[in-house]
Amino acid sequence: MIVVNFKTYPIDALSLARMCEEVAHQSGRKIVVCPQITDLWIGHEVRISVFAQHVDAMECGQSTGAITAESVKKAGGAGTLLNHSEKRMRIADIDFSVQKCKLLGLTTIVCANNASVSTALTSLQPDYIAIELPELIGGDVSVTTANPGIVSDTVTRIRKIDVSMKILCGAGIKSGRDVAKACELGCVGVLVASGVTKAKNPRAVLEDLVSGLL
Repeated sequence: MIVVNFKTYPIDALSLARMCEEVAHQSGRKIVVCPQITDLWIGHEVRISVFAQHVDAMECGQSTGAITAESVKKAGGAGTLLNHSEKRMRIADIDFSVQKCKLLGLTTIVCANNASVSTALTSLQPDYIAIELPELIGGDVSVTTANPGIVSDTVTRIRKIDVSMKILCGAGIKSGRDVAKACELGCVGVLVASGVTKAKNPRAVLEDLVSGLL
């Protein structure tokens, strides 16, 4: 699948989500979008999965400003990213959020910056592990080009712990060729952000990206 992180770019979240929905429908491939928390309502407007960019390790109640898993689900979210390089979490908090999301039926994608962290997080049993190199995020060089070894090593090490774990990779992914390489290395999809959100023709980029899915 293709996971499109909207981050906090000044975009029309609903319009981009609908574009992703159209490309997903036309291609028969899965596209997930991750808008800002205030735009999670678009989950009620499109027929593709809408994920939060983060969930706090908090129960409902006296936690002013927190993003709870319950609020994400009520707002229209179907899942969440966790531990993105721009929103790091302690492992105990990741564990709490993963387990809370499981109880609520929310899908979790937990990000990691190297193979060792990835294998440690596998024991928490999220739905997906996403390997991303922070130094390549937002750049023009894909992780599958700059360091394919970290992707293949991560896949190998995770498979020794959990053969069924679904693995994604991200950072610098810009083209269908990058996606195809990620799949060849053992991933089931990729995370992208600026490659779509800042593109002059995001539809063309999306169509190219899904063409690389095996």
